Amino acid sequence: MRGAGLAARAGCLALTSILAVAPAAAASPGDRPEAAPTATRKPTPKPSTKPTAKPTKKPEKPEKPEPPPAEPKPECNKQSGQPASEITVEPWAQRRLDFEQAWDITRGRGVTVAVVDSGIETAHPQLRGKVAGSFDATGTTPADCFGHGTEVAGIIAGTDMRKRKVPFVGVAPQVRLLNAKFTTGQSTTDNSLLPRAITWAAEHGAKVINVSVDAPDTPALRRAVLTAQRRDALVVASAGNVAEDQRGKESAAYPASYPGVLSVAAVDEAGTISNFSNHKTRIDVSAPGQNVISTLGDGYVGGLQGTSFGAPYAAGVAALVRSRHPRLSYQQVINRILITAEGGNGQGSGHGMISPMQAVSAVLDPNARPDQNGARPLGGSVPIGRPAPVDHRSRNIALGVAGGALTLAALVAFGGAVIPRGRERGWRPGRAALPTGAPSDDRE
Repeated sequence: MRGAGLAARAGCLALTSILAVAPAAAASPGDRPEAAPTATRKPTPKPSTKPTAKPTKKPEKPEKPEPPPAEPKPECNKQSGQPASEITVEPWAQRRLDFEQAWDITRGRGVTVAVVDSGIETAHPQLRGKVAGSFDATGTTPADCFGHGTEVAGIIAGTDMRKRKVPFVGVAPQVRLLNAKFTTGQSTTDNSLLPRAITWAAEHGAKVINVSVDAPDTPALRRAVLTAQRRDALVVASAGNVAEDQRGKESAAYPASYPGVLSVAAVDEAGTISNFSNHKTRIDVSAPGQNVISTLGDGYVGGLQGTSFGAPYAAGVAALVRSRHPRLSYQQVINRILITAEGGNGQGSGHGMISPMQAVSAVLDPNARPDQNGARPLGGSVPIGRPAPVDHRSRNIALGVAGGALTLAALVAFGGAVIPRGRERGWRPGRAALPTGAPSDDRE
């Protein structure tokens, strides 16, 4: 996830007319001609029915009120990231989810995913050519002047460039993206922007809509989510973040708490629920949300934390499932993701960590529900293994120079009035120096 005012109109034109009085003895244009005068009798002029004089002055036009000066548009200071050459190991979230296993089956082709956020940097090498349409509810520009939307988009759809020594890749690199911008990253109390962006995405063919937002419950937002669901779009939303000093005061986040929305919490490298993840929100599944690497500007950023980054991992998995099983409804896709999730590890982790390969390949009754005696995949599914061991080199990538300076105050979240809370506190995405480590493999 900034203009110039209009010049005031100058003065008013006063119009005057020159007094033109017609001679009293002159005939008006259009009168019938009189007989020629004789020597003994002068012709009597025919009285004219037209005015003999024009008004001395035209009435002045009323002055137009000066329009109020337009509010200046915020400057678009695009974020810049670090070069890919500084990422030398595979990000832990990719290893943990191992979503490339599912790529032999599908990479998301045929599915459109909407990123409802701060915009997308379409010139990024791993996002170039992916955005099929854009909408700007802010009245500024569809460009991402904040960075958050580009980070989310990279996790969902970043192109596989590992042959070019770029270890980072998105979950579903063959999806198309819709850029539905509702925020500039500045404070706003306009709660209509988010519903408008969600509605636009649903009306323009999105089958998965990622909303990494913690917003208040409003009738407009409820209507927008219902509109999306009636169009069979699967809404994925972050569960919201809670700063340590606000623990115990948190409230449910929306749209994550609405029925039929896939709500996502954040976990760390060990699969344990993050201590900042909002427990008051109904949780469906969890996904990596600590020390995350993603796209930013024309480069990359490390040290990202927040449920905002767990949601796009789940959205990418939903896109893979919709590509592989196009006849499933959005609710059936959600059920499939819940049933195949790995067991939860800690309060607030829902059904557990998302499992991309299982969600795509498991043999399930299309109508199976996760609450039916803990329904699990039938025969033919791939067994779920233990969590991969933590590679602390990947953790170093995320932390880097930012180290201990990156705290919970750096959570990337959107506030109760649809405000990015972290940015409100002066946070900027960590520009972690990505240290040298073991090179990633060159798989394609």
